Amino acid sequence: MGVGFIRENIEIKFLILYIAARIIEPLPLEGMQELTMCDEGIDYFAFSECLNDLVRTDHLRLTEQGTYGITPKGLKNSRICESSLPYSIRVRTDKNVAEYNRKLLRRSQVRGSVVPRNDGTYTVELSLDDDLSSVMRLQLMVASEEMAKDLAERFQKNPEQLYTSLITTLFGMDEQN
Repeated sequence: MGVGFIRENIEIKFLILYIAARIIEPLPLEGMQELTMCDEGIDYFAFSECLNDLVRTDHLRLTEQGTYGITPKGLKNSRICESSLPYSIRVRTDKNVAEYNRKLLRRSQVRGSVVPRNDGTYTVELSLDDDLSSVMRLQLMVASEEMAKDLAERFQKNPEQLYTSLITTLFGMDEQN
């Protein structure tokens, strides 16, 4: 175990609750671990033990999907105990949680899925939302599942490029006629 600011299990529990209170949706184990292991003093076994204790004491709930979310009891205790965490840990955690929340929001706003069709082809469903509503929904028929998955993956990496290209192409159609 490295040298860090967090040394006791109670401090690890405070940190886990601090994270769970600030994340926009329940976290899978890997996400909770990634955000919690921000201090060299925390090892995996202590983290795991503390996480399980928080579920057992009803501070966190483990969903059917295997994600961890904060309970009202956990939220109340998080507010009471957050000032016990070292300031540098809170700052680092706030930065990490903000980045993680941005990724979660992006994932919910940009979606690509593949749906098989009866004729052996596939439909790629692409959607882009902003904070308020749908920006774009597009369905494309493609010949193979591999092609469909590739298109969905490419869209998820840069949906704004497709949106801009579509708008540019559609507005450019007047000039071509």
